[in-house]
Order: sequence, then structure tokens, then C-alpha cells
Amino acid sequence: MQYVALVYYQEQLINAMSEAEWHALNQECVAGVERLTDAGHFVTGRALQPVDSATSVRLRDGEVLVADGPFAETKEQLAGFYLLEAHDLNEALRLAGRIPPARFGTIEVRPVRELPPRDDTGDAS
Repeated sequence: MQYVALVYYQEQLINAMSEAEWHALNQECVAGVERLTDAGHFVTGRALQPVDSATSVRLRDGEVLVADGPFAETKEQLAGFYLLEAHDLNEALRLAGRIPPARFGTIEVRPVRELPPRDDTGDAS
């Protein structure tokens, strides 16, 4: 089963790191991905640019609304994600607990929901 591990932390804590501390954290993340990959648990993942680069898109009454910034103001910001392969939620939580930024913030784990196959019968009901 697949689980998404969403990585949240306070960007101000990361911004306060020295260049050496930031580099060391990134190297920990790279090593962690290598371990997850070697164990067959890593499907994909990416780090995100800082929240000030975010743009939000909404569709309201047929109109596309675009706004600078993230969807919501929060204490912690979404920094990236890991898509993990795990036998069950307990294993996914154990794997998420090894993601280095968990020391600074929160790793939210959610099971992936599979969408039903496309209904090609033309019946919209």
C-alpha cells in the first residue's frame, strides 16, 4: 500500500540555519532516501521551494481565481513529500519517523486513495 508523508516545518527555523547546517540536513535527507530506496519503500518525493513562491488557484462559480501565497496561513509550512510503499500504516509511520525534518516539524502520513477506473459507458450517473 502507498502512503504520502507530507513534510511540514517552520521555514523561519530553517532560514535561521547556517549554510553548513542546511547542507548537513539536506545530506541527511539524501541518505535517508537512499536507505528507503534500497529497502524498497521509496516511490518518489520532492522538496518544495519556500512558501513565498506559492500561488493558489481556486475555481468559484466558473471563474478561476489566482492568489499569491499558500492556501492557508499556518504555523508550519509544507516543505515537501515522500511517496512511500509500506505494508500498513504502522510501517508507514515507522518510516516517516526516520525522515530528518521530523526533528523540526511534523510529518503527516496519509494513505493514497485509488480513484476508480474511468467509466467509458457514457453513463454519468
